[in-house]
Amino acid sequence: MAVATKNLSFQYNHGPTIKFPDLQLPNNEKQLILGQSGKGKTTFLHLLAGILSPIAGSVILGNTDITRLNSRAIDRFRGTNIGLIFQRSYFVKSLSVKDNLLLAQKLAGKSEDMGRIRAVLQQVDVLDKLNKLPTQLSIGEQQRVSIARAVINEPTVILADEPTSALDDFNAERVAELLENTAHLYGANLIVVTHDQRLKKRFKNVLEL
Repeated sequence: MAVATKNLSFQYNHGPTIKFPDLQLPNNEKQLILGQSGKGKTTFLHLLAGILSPIAGSVILGNTDITRLNSRAIDRFRGTNIGLIFQRSYFVKSLSVKDNLLLAQKLAGKSEDMGRIRAVLQQVDVLDKLNKLPTQLSIGEQQRVSIARAVINEPTVILADEPTSALDDFNAERVAELLENTAHLYGANLIVVTHDQRLKKRFKNVLEL
């Protein structure tokens, strides 16, 4: 699904207006958005996901300008089309990996599909963690389960916020490669926002804030 923004700006609590450069990303492409803390990377990602609403401008995913949708329609669109990987995992800590993924299916209005859950966990090499609690996983394993959750409903756009910043070089490389391979497998656009300069060499499309 092609992704485009135009004249996008945002404002927190009557503070200064944050203006973002236009983004044009064709189908099946990947984009890196680089910037240090406070440059608006996460805000940009949340605008792309429809979590925040801009004060001006448009966010067009495929043929849909999500800035024109009401909150219920945005939630439905996000659940069907967007996979989100946050800087923190935000699992329900009292639920197992399996139940966290079942919950993701339910919230998107999907039927429970254990075959799908097993297949996705196998793809990210954590099927053996199916019945573990999130707190029983390493940071790298939590990130892999986050990727599994993000793609469980076969999104057309994957948005990742600082997916490698807490990882050492080896695991950062593994997660970056996993994100790329997973996006390619599902024919999804991949957009990563980060301050991690290690990822720069992996992307031909780089936007610096």
